Amino acid sequence: MNTRTTTLSRRRIAAIASAVAAALSQGAQAQSDESKMVLEEVVVSAERREVNLQDVPISATVLTGESLAAQGIDNIVEIQQVAPSVAINTYNRSTFINIRGVGIAQSAPTSNPGVAYYIDGVFIPHEQFIAQSFFDIESLEVLRGPQGTLTGQNSTGGAVYVRTPAPTFDEFSGYVDQTIADYDWYRTVGAINVPVSDTLAIRLSGVYDTRGSFTENIGPSPSEPGSGDDTAVRAAVRWQPTDGATFDLRYEYFKRETDYNAVKNRNDLVTGDPFTIEEDARSFLNQDGYRASIEARIDLSSSIQLRALTSYFDAENEDQADGDRTATALPVPPNRPTNGANTALFPGRVGLTRQGLETWVSELNLLSTGDGRLQWVVGAFYMDEESPVEVLRDNRNTTDFVQSNSTIDAKAFNTSASVFGQIDFRLTDSWMLDVGVRYSDDKQEYTRYLLPGAPPPGCFPCTNVAESTETTGRVGVKFFATDDTLLYATASKGYKAGGVNLDPRLSSYGPETNQVAELGLKTTIADGRLRINTAVFYSDYEGIQLSALTPVGTPPALLPNTQNAAPAEIYGAELELTAQFDRLGLNVGLSALHSEFTEDQTLTDSQTNTNRLVPEGSTVPFAPEVTATAGIQYEFSLGSTTLTPRIQVSYMDEQLATPFPYAATTVPSRTVTDVRVTWLPMENLRLEAFATNVFDEEYIAVQLQDASSAQGGMIYGAPLQYGLRAKFDF
Repeated sequence: MNTRTTTLSRRRIAAIASAVAAALSQGAQAQSDESKMVLEEVVVSAERREVNLQDVPISATVLTGESLAAQGIDNIVEIQQVAPSVAINTYNRSTFINIRGVGIAQSAPTSNPGVAYYIDGVFIPHEQFIAQSFFDIESLEVLRGPQGTLTGQNSTGGAVYVRTPAPTFDEFSGYVDQTIADYDWYRTVGAINVPVSDTLAIRLSGVYDTRGSFTENIGPSPSEPGSGDDTAVRAAVRWQPTDGATFDLRYEYFKRETDYNAVKNRNDLVTGDPFTIEEDARSFLNQDGYRASIEARIDLSSSIQLRALTSYFDAENEDQADGDRTATALPVPPNRPTNGANTALFPGRVGLTRQGLETWVSELNLLSTGDGRLQWVVGAFYMDEESPVEVLRDNRNTTDFVQSNSTIDAKAFNTSASVFGQIDFRLTDSWMLDVGVRYSDDKQEYTRYLLPGAPPPGCFPCTNVAESTETTGRVGVKFFATDDTLLYATASKGYKAGGVNLDPRLSSYGPETNQVAELGLKTTIADGRLRINTAVFYSDYEGIQLSALTPVGTPPALLPNTQNAAPAEIYGAELELTAQFDRLGLNVGLSALHSEFTEDQTLTDSQTNTNRLVPEGSTVPFAPEVTATAGIQYEFSLGSTTLTPRIQVSYMDEQLATPFPYAATTVPSRTVTDVRVTWLPMENLRLEAFATNVFDEEYIAVQLQDASSAQGGMIYGAPLQYGLRAKFDF
């Protein structure tokens, strides 16, 4: 049970405020005149070599593991609190990342994300399995705009690179990181580095994260939606037989067991409390899987390196949900057929989904090394995957799935192959030219074994194939006005493959492309204490893939249908500012975005399940007009120790979940404020008290649309939560 009262919230806020005030007062008296602090160099690894962020002509947010910890970022969704132009929505089994309004909305079984996600260089192709590996992080890179001429898979919206620490040969070391907070949150992260020899080292790490729910389920269900456990372990082996050869072997296993999402029924007639629901079905989301990879870097000469990477990923997902989101809706009686008329009269039901994923990814690169005027990368990428999926609905039971009266049984086979390259040529000491090109060839083969309703002619099974190819590229000019100031202009094009819809009577959908022109400035001033990065851009976004439910067959069944929307234009500006003045640290991120469809287009409305006009000028989904983040901290000396209070604020403007504006598709704006105080009593011990959403703002985090197996609803963001964190290094 979770009891939330206004009085208690006020007391918590008052206590936090008093602690911060006391820390400021004591620290001000103890402040010393130690040497001034400056900003550290930020390194980007997305270009397959380590490069200073200030020398890369890309709008990017790069955070080290220490920065993530200082800002309280411990899961992928919270990236939007520190990176401008990023909107992330997590619901059902998926995590949807959109950058500058480009990425993915509600998905279908055959769709792919527009923001490429990588863990240690390995491309993760689907949004269902990108949230499980966010622990023991060395760095996080969020790259805005199309990517693909340097590495990995093509993308229309951008890329997110997560890098974990590599084993080191120098010393035995490790850490234990423990978080304890209210709402029964306990998170333990640990890692250990073992140098076996001068050329061989092993790093082991793991996480156990268990959380209670912010929401109370007053229905008869035994489940507590919103609660769950995450467990993962990772092993990394580095072998460096010579100075010119490095081999990295990585393995990770993850397991997620939850009571699924806490979805608030929009038509709840029992209570209007956003953190109270009533369900009768047993709900759960269980995922488990592993990924294994091997990466080799071999110096072929003093100026050429070979990089080879291959990985295998195997995962399973099973989830069950209360399809009607109530504890009162009745199922279809045994003496009546489960047709559309009866399921409308008796909407009680349980939905069950199973999905598997087996993916092979390989990449081969040749790249230049050294400091010559010409730097280059050429490469090839190949992905082969198989994904069976079952979507089942039981309209005769409301507690547990017993038998299906509406079945989707299908399997997708996907292949993606591409070759790419980019050269960076320094024309003079001040001017540099970037040119890149990529050719992509994608194929999707989709076989249906069973679908709801009467079978289409010629089924079952029936197979359709979608193929698409595209040549994309990038041209950029860099001007180094000074050693600390870079001006750049780029033009780039990204691409995402098309695919096959679930029902063969629905047309396949085509690929989407995004052409972007960008102007940027990166500079470091005030003797290395202030870093300012800003960019303006214009995006010509075509073939946008949007999914909804469409009536198909006789009698009609509502099935997922991905359609290509009208072209759109998106333009805007971004600013990131980072400062370190003595003991005062600041970070600011701002983005302003305008998006609109440039032509009329008829699409399926998720609220009415009918085709409706999306008029020219309508707003693109998941494209908030304004995002803003700001943080301030100050380090006080307390004798031989330090105390650092920090305040972090993030603002997300209103955004739409579909092109059709309703109350049920609008995600309202929100402002969330976090406070934390960090004490370092000794060099290897970090103690922290924190409170998130300190003003207890009530906000909708996700507007969940109807799916073929369950109704949509609202998922609310976390309320005020406070806790303690301790990290010990050894």
